[in-house]
Amino acid sequence: MAKKTKTAITPTREEDYSQWYQEVVKASDMAENSPVRGCMVIKPWGFALWENIMHEMDAMFKETGVRNAYFPLFIPLSYLEKEAEHVDGFAKECAVVTHHKLEKGKDGKLVPAGKLTEPLIVRPTSETIIGESMSKWTSSYRDLPILLNQWANVVRWEMRTRMFLRTSEFLWQEGHTAHATKEEAVERTHQMLNIYTRFVEDQLAMPVICGQKTESERFPGADDTTCIEAMMQDKRALQAGTSHFLGQNFAKGSDIKFQNEEGQEAYAWTTSWGTSTRMIGGMIMVHSDDDGMIMPPRVAPAHVVILPIIKKDGDNSRVIESANALKQALGSKDFHGRKVDVEIDARDIGGARGWDWVKKGIPLRIELGPRDIDNNSVFMARRDTNEKKPMDRDEFINTITDILDNIQDTLFQRALQFRKDHTFSIDSKEAFYALYKKAKGYENGAFVMSHWCGSGECEEKIKKDLSVTIRCIPFDSPEEEGVCICCGQKSSKRVLFAKAY
Repeated sequence: MAKKTKTAITPTREEDYSQWYQEVVKASDMAENSPVRGCMVIKPWGFALWENIMHEMDAMFKETGVRNAYFPLFIPLSYLEKEAEHVDGFAKECAVVTHHKLEKGKDGKLVPAGKLTEPLIVRPTSETIIGESMSKWTSSYRDLPILLNQWANVVRWEMRTRMFLRTSEFLWQEGHTAHATKEEAVERTHQMLNIYTRFVEDQLAMPVICGQKTESERFPGADDTTCIEAMMQDKRALQAGTSHFLGQNFAKGSDIKFQNEEGQEAYAWTTSWGTSTRMIGGMIMVHSDDDGMIMPPRVAPAHVVILPIIKKDGDNSRVIESANALKQALGSKDFHGRKVDVEIDARDIGGARGWDWVKKGIPLRIELGPRDIDNNSVFMARRDTNEKKPMDRDEFINTITDILDNIQDTLFQRALQFRKDHTFSIDSKEAFYALYKKAKGYENGAFVMSHWCGSGECEEKIKKDLSVTIRCIPFDSPEEEGVCICCGQKSSKRVLFAKAY
């Protein structure tokens, strides 16, 4: 019997994927559970990653004319009631504030007091309260478009929580726009989804499938929802971003009216779009291994860690001086608009030092000792491939950005190949059901492209039978004759089926 390879993370992905994920988050020092059920503390290493995500996405938004603003955390209950479908969609997840102070009761314990005249909802999303402001700012077509984004926290009272993937409170950005015409709003909906696609693929190295949600999967109150879907290593899907065409539904609820060029009063056409810290959970599940996190270089909090080889009883000044010089040389290099970020870890903790950085997922580790200095070399280890080799020091400095780009591309291509290997086109109901019920290695599913007649009844039956949903109707799904995988009726296009987070 082959000896089991020792890994830094227990259990491994194969043994218990769900628990493996939780252990990777902890071991990487990204986040931890908070005293409040369902909430998390994002630690400095994890928050530095989120800051890099925010910085890059914010610049992409602003290139399209979007500007940042901030709106209240609390939303009057009556605002949500203005859009019936919207409030129905979020009712079960709302946290409600009903009192504004605490007083000591007869037993000396604090109890809520000062009942509010109207309950306040802790924002699950901000369409209604932002719509209120837009209604004040809009009187003429000349006031449009309004292009807003806010970076904020939201609360959705989840029953089953998992750090980054699904927490009761999470960080996100939510964009909201108002337009004079339907065509402008639809164009903006797709423009923002394209930005999400570019960001997730180029920065997080996660390949995605872009498409349209079915009616049952739309954002509550929207006319249309578009999305990007990524495959995790357990072959489940993760929705990594959404962009919604809201039509005039929210404009009518919030009274966002304007005088058009013909002098007639009209309602605005609105959109909303958002991504969140859930992307970080997706990045972890797409790239990481049984030794911990693997970070795509373009968003990693740091690119390189230098590990000086320290002697307990000796003068280490030469090694430290050389490490600082290497850090300075690397830090002068530009990597996609950001200086190469270098950490020096001179802690005297033996082999645990290197394993700490393996688990954190830093792209490159460099060992540097007296012999390396004498040979003008460094000893390099790549996190993505675990390749370890000596390199000429000057060559390493001069090619650092190429190495980082290669790591980024390797991660993307590896994830893309994994998705290709576990995506199937299936035309028979028997084969479809057999894959999700019986096929070894597909207990959590796969991506399946199959025909669907368009009926909610077939969609619901598959969901009930297999816990499989239509993730999207891919934009690049070609028109072709076929029959529905459920009922056998005629179909003109394949859709993407998968189990999902």
